[in-house]
Amino acid sequence: MINKLLDKVGSGGVLIAALSCTACFPALGSLVSVFGLGFLSFFEGVAVNTLLPIFATLALLVNIYNWYRNKSHLRGALSILGPTAVLLTLYPLWQYGWSTYLFYFGISLMVVMSVLDIVKPIKEIICKV
Repeated sequence: MINKLLDKVGSGGVLIAALSCTACFPALGSLVSVFGLGFLSFFEGVAVNTLLPIFATLALLVNIYNWYRNKSHLRGALSILGPTAVLLTLYPLWQYGWSTYLFYFGISLMVVMSVLDIVKPIKEIICKV
């Protein structure tokens, strides 16, 4: 139960932190306007430089643990791909023009996998002896 909660916190935190930097990620600017979250731009530096990597790392670690525990290889690989894409975009790949698309892909995949965990959770492995 705590793992699912931490996964949702990580995914939600990455999304909120990304929404605070509309200049960095222009496609999210319209989403910020629609939801009336323009006040998040005041926290742009802290959100992008501190919160975004922390939440992405949290989501990555929780998803690696869940992958190890549940042994669902496809879902495990997809669940760590999103935070990995976000972290790669923030650090080594930021200088490339296509890295913004990788970032959007990572955030979208994190949200999709979080919703999938709620809608269709992985069944516990039961050993019958």
